[in-house]
Parts: sequence; structure tokens; C-alpha cells
Amino acid sequence: MKIEFMAVAAVFSLAAGGPASAAAVVFGGGLAQECSHAALAERSDAASILGCDRALEIEDLSTMDRAGTFINRGVMKLRRGEYEGAHADFDAGIALAPKLGEAWINRGAMFVGQRQFQAGLNDLNRGLELGVREGEKAYFNRALAYEGLDDEKSAYLDYQQALALKPDWPLPQRELLRFTVTRR
Repeated sequence: MKIEFMAVAAVFSLAAGGPASAAAVVFGGGLAQECSHAALAERSDAASILGCDRALEIEDLSTMDRAGTFINRGVMKLRRGEYEGAHADFDAGIALAPKLGEAWINRGAMFVGQRQFQAGLNDLNRGLELGVREGEKAYFNRALAYEGLDDEKSAYLDYQQALALKPDWPLPQRELLRFTVTRR
């Protein structure tokens, strides 16, 4: 099975926007691929999570596909506000693939959603260091973390970076409208 990583948005009520979380795309068929499709389609229903559970239980997955399936299930749980379960899945994904930036970005988004901004910032920085496919979402999450830590300048710069990477994305556009920039 070949694995590719993408990011999908998760919806939270934090500030005016919400963190974005990364999902793993699994190719090659089977339940793990169905789990991937569900995560990318922003589904988080019980049946979709059960499909991920079954993939992890019965399919013979490569290490990366297993990590991706944990990440996808974690994204679904995160969307449902099931932070403890999401945390466990992201930890499992990181344990299997510690150099996978998306795993760190997901856990960082989870921490931001829980208002644990410093922990979120640490994971988001690690994910960015490792590299991610959709960096705009990592920068958006990091901006939320910076705002939570009362570092408005860094938040503003990261919202700008998110918008520079994806100019048509309305979330950073909306967040930037809240800022007034003065030159000294």
C-alpha cells in the first residue's frame, strides 16, 4: 500500500476560527483506505470510526499505513470532541512514525482545541520542522496557539503565512481582519 498525507479542516469553536488537522490518505484498498476516505470527507460518524477500528484490528498494514490509520481515526475523534481518544490515536501514530509531520500537527491542533496552547505550539513547531503537505493549516493552528499565549505579533505573522500559502482560504482572511497593524 502507498500512503500519502493531506490535511483536512477540523471544526472547533476557538476564537473566530478553528484549528486545522491533518489526515493520512491510504491507497491500495481495504478498510484502511475506507478510513482514509472517511477522514478526508470530514466524516466522523460511529460507522466511520468503526471502519478504522476494524482496519487496525484485522488488516496487515505497513507501519506507515498503520500510523496513517491511527491519525485518521484520531482526526475523526477530534472532530467529535473526543480529546482523550484522539490524543491516544495521535500518540500511537507518532510512536509508529515519529518523523511524520502531520502526526505532530494533528496532536498540536488537538492541544489548541483543548486550550493547551504551549503544548500545541511545541507540537506544531515540531510538525513544521519535519515538513507537512499543507503548511497553511499548520501555520493557522500555530497562529491560534500564539494568540492563546497572548503573542499577537507572532499570531498575525502566522495568519499571514497561512494566507500566503493558500490565498483563497477564508479562515486566515477572516482572522487577519481582527488585527490593526501600526508601524513604530
